[in-house]
Amino acid sequence: MFRNAFEPWHLILIVAVLVLVFGSKKLPDMARGLGRSMRILKSEAKALKDDRPAAEPQPEAAAQPPHPRPESTPTH
Repeated sequence: MFRNAFEPWHLILIVAVLVLVFGSKKLPDMARGLGRSMRILKSEAKALKDDRPAAEPQPEAAAQPPHPRPESTPTH
């Protein structure tokens, strides 16, 4: 059904319609904004991936018993 969905003349037609709708002055600004957004998304995804192992509890810290509380002396 979609075997020959996009041929070269389809892409040329799409670009021509975009230029007519948005104008040749706005297209570079839109492309620049899209590039910035993609870079931000990529850096945020990488930061999230790097933060994930650090957020998990350490098995050694979980195995240690809690510190005993010092008993208070009564002042009768």
